[in-house]
Amino acid sequence: MFANIIVDITHEKLDKIFQYKVPSRLEGELCVGMEVAVPFGRGNRRTKGYVIGFCETCDYDLSKVKEVEDVSRKGIAIEGKLVALAAWMKEHYGGAMIQALKTVLPIKQKEREKVRKKIRLLLSEEEGRERLSFYLEKNQRARARLLSALLDDNVLDYELVNKKLNITLSVVRALEEQGILALESERVFRNPVHLQFQERGQEGAARGGNQEGAAQGCHKKESFHFTDEQCTAIEIFWQDYEEGRYGTYLLHGVTGSGKTEVYIEMIRRVVAGGRQAIVLIPEIALTFQTVMRFYRCFGERVSIMHSRLSAGERYDQMMRAKEGEIDVMIGPRSALFTPFNDLGLVVIDEEHENTYKSEQVPRYHARETAVARADMEGASVVLGSATPSLEAMYRARRGEYKLLELRRRSMRQEMADVHVVDLREELKNGNRSILSGKLVELMENRLQKKEQTMLFLNRRGYAGFVSCRECGHVIKCPHCDVSLSSHKGGKLVCHYCGHEETRPTVCPECGSRHVGEFRAGTQQIEEIVKARFPMARVLRMDMDTTREKDGHEKILAAFANEEADVLVGTQMIVKGHDFPNVTLVGILAADMSLYGDDYRCGERTFQLLVQAAGRAGRGNKPGEAVIQTYSPEHYAIETAARQDYAAFYEEEIRYRMLMGYPPVENLLAVLISCEDEALLGKGCHYLKEYALRICKNRNESGTKIEVIGPASPGIGKINDIFRKVLYLKSEKYDTLIVVKNWLEQYIELNRGFDKMRIQFDFNPMNTI
Repeated sequence: MFANIIVDITHEKLDKIFQYKVPSRLEGELCVGMEVAVPFGRGNRRTKGYVIGFCETCDYDLSKVKEVEDVSRKGIAIEGKLVALAAWMKEHYGGAMIQALKTVLPIKQKEREKVRKKIRLLLSEEEGRERLSFYLEKNQRARARLLSALLDDNVLDYELVNKKLNITLSVVRALEEQGILALESERVFRNPVHLQFQERGQEGAARGGNQEGAAQGCHKKESFHFTDEQCTAIEIFWQDYEEGRYGTYLLHGVTGSGKTEVYIEMIRRVVAGGRQAIVLIPEIALTFQTVMRFYRCFGERVSIMHSRLSAGERYDQMMRAKEGEIDVMIGPRSALFTPFNDLGLVVIDEEHENTYKSEQVPRYHARETAVARADMEGASVVLGSATPSLEAMYRARRGEYKLLELRRRSMRQEMADVHVVDLREELKNGNRSILSGKLVELMENRLQKKEQTMLFLNRRGYAGFVSCRECGHVIKCPHCDVSLSSHKGGKLVCHYCGHEETRPTVCPECGSRHVGEFRAGTQQIEEIVKARFPMARVLRMDMDTTREKDGHEKILAAFANEEADVLVGTQMIVKGHDFPNVTLVGILAADMSLYGDDYRCGERTFQLLVQAAGRAGRGNKPGEAVIQTYSPEHYAIETAARQDYAAFYEEEIRYRMLMGYPPVENLLAVLISCEDEALLGKGCHYLKEYALRICKNRNESGTKIEVIGPASPGIGKINDIFRKVLYLKSEKYDTLIVVKNWLEQYIELNRGFDKMRIQFDFNPMNTI
């Protein structure tokens, strides 16, 4: 028997399968996905590898085939189904197979098991009483104390015996040798969900408040009263599921429409049938509030997986999933690879978020990968959002996904009233503060009413664009319809076509000298709010204030308990949170993502503004939102103010069609980096020439492919490494996969690329 093994070396030249003999002593132990130790190279260096299959014949000279040395005892085996998924990811996103295998393996090695020891009495009560009298007579107090406790309770926790009764292990062992008791050990899985709820309960008690998520509250079963729209969505999904028509569904519901309740009911039905579900969320900040709701329905059968857990906690959650102890796993992108035995449903909440796209090789998207895993395992996928990505809606309208819609809020509340403030007018009226007059007026009103306010600084997609403070004009590329990015030395650069020009000192539109980069920070906003409203209690939530473990949850819990009047933060405060007393949301700088340097800026701005406005008025009180902008006439701002997704989609998809951008066409970015700038230029030239040759052949077969670049990416040099990017566009995704495969072979055959790092990214979410 021979094992097909991928060796743990991340190098394109070695991205192939090696065959090793399986020694007779390991024949019954080896299985697909197992980590093994093998000799590799001329020096037979011991290295790790992963078994991806077996065969009875060998493709190589038998005299040169080496033998598997051993199974890696500390390694984690990859489920066979996940090995197949890794192969799919390698094909669709590029990179080496070992990188794909490590991606689907959230836990790299075994951690020390947590063990609970118990002491069990082996004697009858009569025998125990006789032995107790003997110990008392002999003045053996420690033995008598332990036996007396065991007579009251036949099974005791060892830690209790050790700490409370001051009984040493030697005493326990002595009684065990006499046959009086047995010291038993059982494995205990770390449960981060249970621990979180315990901590929340203690914190809530310490504060004296009604802490949502306290241990006693978490065990109350939630009962939902579904709206007609929710019932329709659930029944459409369930009818298909029961008949074995597994597919992908897009649940488009306005903010506050009760998408989470729909997810829970779908999952409840799937779990009742003996299968498991995965729920993906875009941010760790959402974990606690989301898990709390699922915990009320599924209790200990729900768990979480994210990077803030300890290594032991993450390991235990994977083992619990493997051993069937949990039914629902919740977490960010990596939770998709939970090793469930019978996966039935994957839910991707806020599917439009770009955090679902990996920035590491392989640059996979959780949405496409979830659909691929569901196809392999006979499961369904539900994508949910108030502002679906254009990719998801485009596919839904083409019939690839089934569209489910929730047009009204679940409690029939009205959507927030949105006010658009033109910052150009504020400047003309002498207001140079980042807080507009309208926003200040509404904040004062909320403080008087003891209601809460969220101030959102839109920093996503920030690229240092240059605009005029007088008229709002943004300096754009004349060729690409994206803003030029400010670089050192007074240069403005287009990151798509490479166009450069000198930064103007006066506005080319109105002649004003108030031209500069739009910059602001959450800390600055916090100080301004405190100075303007000295009596207000202000919290700030950003990367600086959430670095410690549970940092997100502590800030959000304090705000939920109404320990603050104003919450200032970045995009992490406007994603999926539900605070009934928030009646005002201020969006301070909508333009900071509107004029980034890539084609998705309009989409991102619309999504963030609608999500932000959706935080207001989710309770019984009406809500308002203020959008501050220099571009009130932009279609993304206008449609966001009306919270009109359909109008935005129609406008945006026309631009995508005109420019040939995703989802209408597909984009493959080839990122090339090298320490030698001259060598990088030469490599890019040859790579482009070869790409043009491939594309010419493909064009002759009727498939159009366009080659763009190479151009400098967003940052042309990082740590003395120079970078270039080459783009290829085609209507068909499969065509770009074929081109990627040809390019990989060309790179492997030419030693000139050995000193370069080359990565592939399909339909990138950001400028690379």
